[in-house]
Amino acid sequence: MNEVSISAPVVRPQQAGIPASKNAQEARAAENDPRRAEVKNLSFYYGDKQALKDVSFPIVDRKVTALIGPSGCGKSTLLRCFNRMHDLYPGNRYDGEIRLYPENINIVSSEVDPMIVRLRIGMVFQKPNPFPKSIYENVAAGLWVRGIRDRKLVDERVEWSLQKAALWDEVKDRLKESAYGLSGGQQQRLCIARALAPDPEMLLLDEPTSALDPIATSKIEELVSTLSDVVTVIIVTHNMQQAARISHFTAFMHIGVMVEYGVTERLFTNPTDKRTLDYITGRFG
Repeated sequence: MNEVSISAPVVRPQQAGIPASKNAQEARAAENDPRRAEVKNLSFYYGDKQALKDVSFPIVDRKVTALIGPSGCGKSTLLRCFNRMHDLYPGNRYDGEIRLYPENINIVSSEVDPMIVRLRIGMVFQKPNPFPKSIYENVAAGLWVRGIRDRKLVDERVEWSLQKAALWDEVKDRLKESAYGLSGGQQQRLCIARALAPDPEMLLLDEPTSALDPIATSKIEELVSTLSDVVTVIIVTHNMQQAARISHFTAFMHIGVMVEYGVTERLFTNPTDKRTLDYITGRFG
């Protein structure tokens, strides 16, 4: 089993060049808070190729956890395990567990319906992917899939989701217009609203700002910082400064291995593993 390091004094903040997480105090206080999920000895295979190797770490409830690491390290592969996206392709397989609490069910078990998992765990991808429908229909889609047809309830949930995605004021007078008429940043916030509407227990964000300009990126970061009030968030990012700004906890991955996990500020300023130090100081990646 691969050991996951937690903390020890190795590098000063100014050496790493990474700002301390503004959520650091809150994260330290939350280390013993209830867990929404826990990854236990998880390995994943694309056919015969092993992409994840014995990964273990907790997901603290109603907090933001960032997954960082160089390209090809397994961040997105790990993220997609949480809502069983890999099941869409034959030959892929999981070993180990992802336990979802409080039910304590293993959501990567073959006995668990992946469609049920996806209703409980929402996902937003790198590039905005709105449906070719109206803004309203995009947000309501997940509710309709769940069988919710009461117009008043759907209207209320659409408005709530757009407000939580910081988009309501920009689109409230154009809900019947095509989602394709929105800017890239607005489309990504619409996708976040769409994922929030069915009231998921967790929200997965796979590099949600990689295709956006700096202004749109800033709005998404502000949004993510507030979302943990209502949902547990896991975000994959190549941007270490972004992870430091918006996350409570950070996990560093390298070649399919979970090298180190901990409170974001602690991991960036006092990593225990030399590989983490080398990555955050730019020696590789």
